[in-house]
Amino acid sequence: SEFPIFLSLQESRPLHVVLGNEACDLDSTVSALALAFYLAKTTEAEEVFVPVLNIKRSELPLRGDIVFFLQKVHIPESILIFRDEIDLHALYQAGQLTLILVDHHILSKSDTALEEAVAEVLDHRPIEPKHCPPCHVSVELVGSCATLVTERILQGAPEILDRQTAALLHGTIILDCVNMDLKIGKATPKDSKYVEKLEALFPDLPKRNDIFGSLQKAKFDVSGLTTEQMLRKDQKTIYRQGVKVAISAIYMDLEAFLQRSNLLADLHAFCQAHSYDVLVAMTIFFNTHNEPVRQLAIFCPHVALQTTICEVLERSHSPPLKLTPASSTHPNLHAYLQGNTQVSRKKLLPLLQEALSAYFDSMKIPSGQPETADVSREQVDKELDRASNSLISGLSQDEEDPPLPPTPMNSLVDECPLDQGLPKLSAEAVFEKCSQISLSQSTTASLSKK
Repeated sequence: SEFPIFLSLQESRPLHVVLGNEACDLDSTVSALALAFYLAKTTEAEEVFVPVLNIKRSELPLRGDIVFFLQKVHIPESILIFRDEIDLHALYQAGQLTLILVDHHILSKSDTALEEAVAEVLDHRPIEPKHCPPCHVSVELVGSCATLVTERILQGAPEILDRQTAALLHGTIILDCVNMDLKIGKATPKDSKYVEKLEALFPDLPKRNDIFGSLQKAKFDVSGLTTEQMLRKDQKTIYRQGVKVAISAIYMDLEAFLQRSNLLADLHAFCQAHSYDVLVAMTIFFNTHNEPVRQLAIFCPHVALQTTICEVLERSHSPPLKLTPASSTHPNLHAYLQGNTQVSRKKLLPLLQEALSAYFDSMKIPSGQPETADVSREQVDKELDRASNSLISGLSQDEEDPPLPPTPMNSLVDECPLDQGLPKLSAEAVFEKCSQISLSQSTTASLSKK
C-alpha cells in the first residue's frame, strides 16, 4: 500500500487539507485518511492532499481504538499530521490552502475565517444550512462516514483500493454500525452494502465479530489513564450565563472510580483548570450478567447549584432516572445508582439545562439560551454525537450512537487546538513534512503486504 500518499510537492501549489471533526473519533480519522488517499491517487500529480487529525498529537493516546487500528494496519503514528502541527490560518493567508471537510460541516468558532477555503464537504448527518459552507456538499444519512468514502472510491477508482485502506474502512464501518446488528438499527442498507463489497474484494479481511470486538475493547480501555484523561476522553460541556458544566462518560464502576487515589484533588484541579463549575460523571459498565449499569456522580463546590441540580435529577419524570443515592464521603460529591439505564447523556443534557434554568430563576438571573460544546478528546463524544462514538452493544440507541447522528456543534466549542496559540509548523515546514511522509511510503507498502 502507498497509504497515505502525497504526490510531487511544489510550494507554489495549494495544500489540500482533508480535515475530520474535532471529536477525532475513528470514523472521522479513517475518513480523512482514506479520502486523502483517494484524492491523491486520482488527481493531477501537482496537487498535494494531506489528511489532518483535528486534535493535538498529545491527545491521540486517549483514542485507544485509533491507536490500536493504526498499529494493526501498519500505519506509523509518526507520519500523521495533527492540528497543533499545521498552521491552517497561515496557509490560508498565504493563499496555499483549500479544505475538504469530512464527518462534519461546521467549522469551529476559531476557524470561521477559513470558511472561504472549504471546497467540499462529505458528511453523514443532517445539514444545518445556516452554518454550512457555500461549497459542494455531499450528505447522506448513513451509519458511518467511512461508508461514503468507500462508495466514492469504489465508484470513482476501484482499482486503487488496496487491502490496507480496505481494512481501515471495513473495521470503521463495522464499529460505527455496532457490528451491523439489526436490533441496534444503526446500520443502513448502504452501510451493509459496502461492508459486503469490501469483504468480497478482500476475502481475508478480519471476521466482523473479531474486528468489532478488538476495536470495541481498545476504545473502552481506560487502564493507564490519569483521572483528567478519563474525564476528557469522552466529554461534553454545557455553558450558560457564565456557568460551565462538564459531563464525562467514564467506562468503569463508579465505586472503583471514586476509590482512585487523590480523586477529590484531581476533580478540583480539573474543574479549576478548565473553569468548570460542575462536573457530572456518568459511569457505564456491564455486570456479570452482561447487563448495562449506569451511575452518576455530581461534583460541585457551589452548594446552591449542586442542590438544584440534584433535586431536578432526583425528581425527573420525563425521563425518570430512578436514582438511588450511593455513599459518598465528601459533601461536594453526590453519587447515585441510575435505575433507568436507557437514559444516556443525550437524555440527561436537557435535564441539566433545566436545572441551570431553575438555578438562575432562584437567583433572579436571566437564563439565556444554552450552548453545547464538543470537548471529547478520544471526540470525543458519540454519546452525544458522532464525535464520541461511545455506543456499547446492549445500551439504548440514542445519544450514545443515534441512527442519524446530529451535527457536532463545533462552532460552540469552548476549547480547540488553537487555544494555546498558533501551531508550530510554518507553511514551508508542512511541505517538508509531506516530503518526509512520501519517503516513508516504501516502508509502509512493504509492511502492508505482510
